[in-house]
Amino acid sequence: MRKKANPFFYLFLVVFVFFVMFPFLWMLLSSIKPLSELFGDKAFTPFSSHPTFQSYVSVFVDYPFMRYLWNSAVVSTITTVYTVIVASFAAYAIARLQFKGKTFILGIVLSVSMFPQIATISPIYIFLKNIGLTNSYLGLIIPYTTFALPLSIWLLVTFYRKIPGDLEEAAKMDGATLMQTYWKVIMPLAVPGMFTTAILVFIAAWNEFLFALTINTDTNYKTVPVGIAMFQGQFTIPWGEISAATVVVTVPLVIMVLIFQRRIVSGLTSGSVKE
Repeated sequence: MRKKANPFFYLFLVVFVFFVMFPFLWMLLSSIKPLSELFGDKAFTPFSSHPTFQSYVSVFVDYPFMRYLWNSAVVSTITTVYTVIVASFAAYAIARLQFKGKTFILGIVLSVSMFPQIATISPIYIFLKNIGLTNSYLGLIIPYTTFALPLSIWLLVTFYRKIPGDLEEAAKMDGATLMQTYWKVIMPLAVPGMFTTAILVFIAAWNEFLFALTINTDTNYKTVPVGIAMFQGQFTIPWGEISAATVVVTVPLVIMVLIFQRRIVSGLTSGSVKE
């Protein structure tokens, strides 16, 4: 007989979700407040008596926000696609092929991600400056990929090792080559892990601030995090526009995670091995 869940568990879950979502909800409520209610006595009032979408209009009219969105989308998408493709081949080789030094190579790869960004920003900037890649998409894609690849390889190696080796043996018995085995047998089962890796890489590239601030100083190549940080004026900080821009940037990420999460769960449940 199935045991009923404790009602206190659901209460705890509701409270936990509320605290997690509270910063975003406050940003959402602040984005529809008029300027007079963002300061003074009404600053801490949750709901506005005169809601307005003027902050959203101002974000797209008074600032080149569409350009920032386009730049972030281009850089994040290219970084994600390239990282997942390279990481999938590298992880498959480390997980499945037999060669000396696999553990050492995997350790070296993982150690790259342990370097703090602030310690590497100067040499990376000098290198990109010397080859003329500052103020360009490629100038961000290269360092983003450098820091995203180690974790992606590590995640996919763990996922590949969970796939039964009998599938590869059966493919070899049928005369399939190594690449045919990978494309037709292993890769379809690894799609859930690739989606998980792609989501993590895309979100990391979309939210990255330090490299984007240092490498691309031209307004035409600034990404969303840097663009929002530059909203503030000399004497005032437009909290309404900042809140509206934050909501606009966050909603697509939430939608993307929800859509891909369904595919990941579907892939995990449908990818079982039948005896």
